[in-house]
Amino acid sequence: MTTRKEITETGWNFDNSYARLPKSFFSSVNPTPVRSPKLIILNEPLAASLGLSVQALQSEEGVEVLAGNRIPEGASPLAQAYAGHQFGHFTMLGDGRALLLGEQITPQGQRVDIQLKGSGKTPYSRGGDGRAALGPMLREYIISEAMHALGIATTRSLAVVATGEAVIRETDLPGAVLTRVAASHLRVGTFQYVANWGTSSDLQILADYALQRHFPDVGADENRYLSLLQEVIKRQAALIAKWQLVGFIHGVMNTDNMAISGETIDYGPCAFMDVYDPATVFSSIDIQGRYAYGNQPYIAGWNLARFAEALLPLLHADQDQAVKLAQDAISEFAGLYHRNWLSGMRTKLGICNEEVQDESLVKDLLDMMQKYRADYTNTFLALTFDTPEDTVLFGTPEFAEWHERWQARLGRQQESKAASHQLMRTSNPAVIPRNHRVEEALESAVTHGDYSVMERLLDVLSRPYAHSPEQAEYSTPPAPSNRPYRTFCGT
Repeated sequence: MTTRKEITETGWNFDNSYARLPKSFFSSVNPTPVRSPKLIILNEPLAASLGLSVQALQSEEGVEVLAGNRIPEGASPLAQAYAGHQFGHFTMLGDGRALLLGEQITPQGQRVDIQLKGSGKTPYSRGGDGRAALGPMLREYIISEAMHALGIATTRSLAVVATGEAVIRETDLPGAVLTRVAASHLRVGTFQYVANWGTSSDLQILADYALQRHFPDVGADENRYLSLLQEVIKRQAALIAKWQLVGFIHGVMNTDNMAISGETIDYGPCAFMDVYDPATVFSSIDIQGRYAYGNQPYIAGWNLARFAEALLPLLHADQDQAVKLAQDAISEFAGLYHRNWLSGMRTKLGICNEEVQDESLVKDLLDMMQKYRADYTNTFLALTFDTPEDTVLFGTPEFAEWHERWQARLGRQQESKAASHQLMRTSNPAVIPRNHRVEEALESAVTHGDYSVMERLLDVLSRPYAHSPEQAEYSTPPAPSNRPYRTFCGT
């Protein structure tokens, strides 16, 4: 049994505000203990920032908490209820294999969710076993930490613990529990759930909670619920633009996977694009390409429209006026996204100010990249370090003309060439989680029990803008293959 002294030494400091919301929002349930938990990886810098003792988490008692075998004092485990449009089809959902262990108050006074993923059945499991396999949990750890290092808002991974038990999918796979840290797990789907199955009072309680937790500065606005909608739209416009700028493909942008906080959440079938192509899809279940790279901004707008629909009763007492307010707010998303994206593209090209022709300069480059199947990340790296000969674009008449236009554009700004180069260095990562490198790390870990490949990959990905010599080997695209790369949800 964990003693108070051990709990204190670990640093858990829970205050569970979500558990004080209406009981229909969640089900109180404890994690299901596992046979023989073993710590695979612990995010030591993240643990320290949360006010947690690395040494205590690595102890037997600490590992048992991360596995779900022990519940630390102050925790209030619960499975959240939510709904969602999955590939456009609305359905009732909920935490089917995850539990919110509690809300940690950090030494800086921040409130973050501590969630166990793969911790057993819940009332929302819908016939599933509530477990998770080691490979997908390590994948989430790698990608979420890479996204954080890239400067993209994201949930983070604190630890992965092997359970010592098999989970049955197509074959028997080693089981694992991931500890996820998030600003919150409030989703568009959370609001859809309450709007469809709760009362108007419930919806107002949830909206007020979201405002207090994520947008306290607008809580006193005349129409605070319209302000809530507008703030979520702003955060998603910024987030999706950052996805596009690094070639990240989420893979399953269902409304239950859009966080109100503006963080990237759910790393199931995600991947990074190598060759630039807006139609790129990796997810094995996205047969129609609904969530393709080029569609992500449009899907985000669609998801936000569903959020607005859920908020309609709060926006105005008159239905027609509520709809108009919602439509006006949603209509701002495309412009907000585009401005974020174009601003980011300017920095990737070393452009420090704005000219009307900048968009055509960017578009012409991307069109060339698509035509010649250029590597997205490495093309911008070649431009950053003035080595265009390293790209497949080099030697083509289109690129020669474009390069001349680009150089003329840079020459029209007051900033020096050195300043432009530095801007590009901090905007174009030297490395991304290349899919073949991620698979290599997972294969070594899951099949051979060798975690050194993953640890080396994580180290390289932790400094994506370092542009150090040792990163060069991780920037190499995969060898040509007749088989397209496919990702899976990992459920």
